[in-house]
Amino acid sequence: MCYDWGESSEGAVSVLHGEAGSVSCPLFSHPSVYNYTSAQSAGHNLFWYRLLDGHDLEQPITYSLRFSRDRERLWLQPAAANDSGQYICMLRNKSSCSKIAMRLKVLRPEEVVRSTSCEPPVAMPATQEWIGLQEGKTLNCPDLQYAVKMSEIEPTVSWYYVNPDKSECSQYPFWNNDREQRGTSLQFYTMLIPYQGLYFCTVRYQRRGRMLHFTRSIKVSGIYPERVSKVPTILYPTEHKIFSVRTNSDERLTCRGLLPLILHNSSRKIWWTVDGNTVVELNNHRFSQKNSIVKEDFGDLTMESVLVIEDFQSEDLKREFNCSVWNEQGFLTRRAQLKEDVSLPTVELSCGLGVTLVLMLLLFVVYHVFWLELLLLYRSWFGTDERHTDDKEFDVYISYARNSEEEQFVLSTLRSVLENVLGYSVCIFDRDSLPGGTITDETLSFVARSRRLLVIVGPNYACQGSQALLELKAGIDSMALGGHLKVILVQYKPVQRQSLVRELRRAHVALALVRWQGDKSKELTSRFWKRLRVELPLRRISRDEERCNKEAVLMRLSSQNSTNSQTGLISNTSKNPQKVFDCAA
Repeated sequence: MCYDWGESSEGAVSVLHGEAGSVSCPLFSHPSVYNYTSAQSAGHNLFWYRLLDGHDLEQPITYSLRFSRDRERLWLQPAAANDSGQYICMLRNKSSCSKIAMRLKVLRPEEVVRSTSCEPPVAMPATQEWIGLQEGKTLNCPDLQYAVKMSEIEPTVSWYYVNPDKSECSQYPFWNNDREQRGTSLQFYTMLIPYQGLYFCTVRYQRRGRMLHFTRSIKVSGIYPERVSKVPTILYPTEHKIFSVRTNSDERLTCRGLLPLILHNSSRKIWWTVDGNTVVELNNHRFSQKNSIVKEDFGDLTMESVLVIEDFQSEDLKREFNCSVWNEQGFLTRRAQLKEDVSLPTVELSCGLGVTLVLMLLLFVVYHVFWLELLLLYRSWFGTDERHTDDKEFDVYISYARNSEEEQFVLSTLRSVLENVLGYSVCIFDRDSLPGGTITDETLSFVARSRRLLVIVGPNYACQGSQALLELKAGIDSMALGGHLKVILVQYKPVQRQSLVRELRRAHVALALVRWQGDKSKELTSRFWKRLRVELPLRRISRDEERCNKEAVLMRLSSQNSTNSQTGLISNTSKNPQKVFDCAA
């Protein structure tokens, strides 16, 4: 068996009819995966096949007068019009095999697109060369080294230059002494702006008594010399720039930077971070980034990055927005300063609006601080006991990961408080199920007969195929089908969202979430128990009954091993036996 990578995504290779051309095996385009020298050392052999246009069968390529191989490249010397098709390279040894295909197009000279009629036809795209202004550099014709290997005599090279301003072509010698051909190379002694443009080189060599040639093109561009600073800079925003933003509207923060080109490493970046995270790392649909090139000046790029914030909120003013630029010579970051743009009321309405705002602020503060207490008070006055409106048997069904610390939390803390203090009827599968029954049927039956499904979320919850996952799916399906069941998530310990199963990730977004915060949640008056009571069915019990239930639980918990002290429900009242005796009476 041979692993087939299909056809390469790098695109077709073009070769000119009548010229020497080559196809490089794409397997070696990623040296970390396939390396030619390492492959040879491991005993791999490289074979070439081709499937010509209009044919159905692959044919092995035999090396002959026209076909030769140099390392990972297959040379056609010269290429003919009927050589167009698919070329497959196969790397194999006794134990492994990989192959990939690449398309070759043989073009006729009249099929090549040229900007001026004097240009020589070239099928392959031009290579890019950067030369520092007022500096020198030597240009070599691409693929010349292969012609040197294959030629029986010393190859010759002819150089051409196309002036982009005058649309003129000239063959060496050029009209000045700043450029000189030395052997097969073109030497630039002093790079000037007018010398930018396309350079063509035609290589002629002899192989097996035949004269062959090929033509390549080089795009030469000038850049600022190395003595000019290559450190990136932020042009906008300036250090004292303040962005005015409005809440509940879409805002755009613009950053513009100058990123000089460095010859041996052309990588350069501009980006925004929000609270130290990139837009991709933030993973928030409200934030997006758009980068663009504003200007190119001798290789140096002026780039712009726009951070788009949808539905800007007042909380976003507290975030830290930083724009950063980088290349190999340096890194620079600058924080964007934000100010909320608030429209002031008119003088006639200022007093009335001021009083209204103060009252609203007071109400907001009261509600923000005491909203749970207010909601519980409202439920106690106007709420309806669901036991009178449905035929459910249990108030709460608790779903948790078995054989874990979540089970200890459920059995020692949650169950005791719900049943003995708050007066709910609780269903726990391991306790209330009958022996010998079918787990799936009994689980679905218990969930259907409950008013609430309490899901204890922790690191061990909802593994694929577990009973807890079955309970979660049953609860979600019951909600989706319009049942009276309501699913409540209780986060016992923080869990990374990526580690949750799909059903729990969706439930985490759509359902109510109550967080257990360790020591902060131990007391019955904590926010955890108030928040949980809001989600649970309404129960009206007298103060004496509630006090007796609470003290009974405390006394039971005080007799447990000290390792259960994490529940935090043992208080000084449990030490008063007279009160417990009164309740028992």
